[in-house]
Amino acid sequence: MDTGRRGTPDFILLFLTFLLVGFGIVMVFSSSSPIASFYLQDALYYTKKQIIFAIVGLIAMFFVMNMRIEKLKKWIVPVNFIIIVMLFMVLFTDPINGAKSWIPLGSFGTLQPSEFAKIGIILYIAALICKKGEQFRDFKTGLLPVLTIIAFISLLILLQPDIGTAAILIFGTMLVVFVGGANLKHLFGLFAIFSGLMTIFLLVLTNIEITSGPINERLSRFTSYQDPWADPLDGGYHIIQSLYAFGHGGMTGAGFGQSIQKLFYLPFAYNDFIFSIIGEELGFIGSSLFLITYLLLLWRGLVISIKSPNMFGTLVGTGIVGILAIQALINIGGVTNAIPITGVPLPFISQGGSSMITSLISVGILLSISRENNRLSKVEKK
Repeated sequence: MDTGRRGTPDFILLFLTFLLVGFGIVMVFSSSSPIASFYLQDALYYTKKQIIFAIVGLIAMFFVMNMRIEKLKKWIVPVNFIIIVMLFMVLFTDPINGAKSWIPLGSFGTLQPSEFAKIGIILYIAALICKKGEQFRDFKTGLLPVLTIIAFISLLILLQPDIGTAAILIFGTMLVVFVGGANLKHLFGLFAIFSGLMTIFLLVLTNIEITSGPINERLSRFTSYQDPWADPLDGGYHIIQSLYAFGHGGMTGAGFGQSIQKLFYLPFAYNDFIFSIIGEELGFIGSSLFLITYLLLLWRGLVISIKSPNMFGTLVGTGIVGILAIQALINIGGVTNAIPITGVPLPFISQGGSSMITSLISVGILLSISRENNRLSKVEKK
């Protein structure tokens, strides 16, 4: 590797990434140790798995970081083909927690293709927009083919069903479409149609009786968001226990390792609800510092994307930052009852291999863009 020719990576982004990954491992240990000790007789079970996921993710991050952003284009089609095949495969697997989102890998755990689909579709849409150029502003020949691809991938994810990941993918790719220069009249029209269809869909769901199955489970999450205490032992149980965690944490927190809600009260405390444990143990002050660190990482990624002289780099970087931000917003909004719970992991923090690896690959792409930015900056100075 010739660092002189390639340029140096953005060390601020690199430092913030290591900081979040390290903090996430510590919080996985704190939030998972009681349940791991009780059911698996190993308090470090989930922590050790998370460390392995982090190592694999960091190796992938450094590998991607050392690739020129333009060279990623040749991998886009085969990678997305593999992802689509896997998205079809999960539909024939046994459901886990009401969803068919994971491919079993034996002793290695499971693989969640929808996490990788978020990166794959961002790369594909960005490359397609760059290829179309000015033609992209035309609805029929430019925007429509892009929207068809987004709709197809989103549909495969919704069939699992995984509403949260589908929403992240849709909003993330629409951000790329917006930055790519789509006609605003077309986007506003599509937004109005989409909002209308979603409103009708939710009204229909809330006025029909569904007694079982994954649809009922996701409907109960929506209705419990409106009033968790209307069904405190079933539909509203998760969010009530999450709110208890924040209430117990208060301003300064109960102290690291002193969470009560992780003691078999709050399900998935080390995954979907890990921010609740952060709020309980570190309080408002600790949670705020964590969120500031998160915002700094997103801000740094956005700066890197904007500085890219390459349109492809700008679109990919913006899309990645958008997906990380939207996913964090949906997770944190869900556990604080600001929005309905959708069950998506908190990037870099929640326990889980697919999320950790894809989040670090995303950072690797941003670091690759930053290296190219720094290389061109040095050339201009000469």
